[in-house]
Amino acid sequence: MIWLVRHPPVALHWQKRCYGASDMGLSREGARMAAELVDELVTLSPDLIIHSDRKRTRTIAQRAADQLSAEILPDHRWRERDFGNWEGRSWNSIYRENGNAMDGMLDDPDCFRPGGGETTRELVDRALDGWRALPKGREIVVIAHGGPIAAVLADRANASIRSLPDYIPHTGSITEMG
Repeated sequence: MIWLVRHPPVALHWQKRCYGASDMGLSREGARMAAELVDELVTLSPDLIIHSDRKRTRTIAQRAADQLSAEILPDHRWRERDFGNWEGRSWNSIYRENGNAMDGMLDDPDCFRPGGGETTRELVDRALDGWRALPKGREIVVIAHGGPIAAVLADRANASIRSLPDYIPHTGSITEMG
């Protein structure tokens, strides 16, 4: 069994900002949700917990692994998209500067690099590489981010890359993959 977990909400200062691959902590509400998530993950009893190596996933993974005595592994393939020089900026300022060019993330997934960062195709390929590398026959929890989880879910549904936003799970959610 594999469960994909999206981290809870990030620190308030970051919530209206482009944070992608940036490494920040959780909000107070996120920390409360993280404690609940840890309890839920413990009941699932995974023997392997993989996380994106970002603080907002690592702390949950470490707490659950400590309670379960489970193996824990960081894997950068589960990180959120690298938004280059957009990282840390407000979405409003990015829009004021770039207008509808942001649509390139879906309209031109192979070439558009938001902020000079990662293309949508690179994000999808990286996440699917992480998915395919998961060991078989184990009970695995992957604690990651909306983009990589959406990439896996869309791929499993044979959906187009343009539909990725439809597959982004809510923060703090657990998706059972079977």
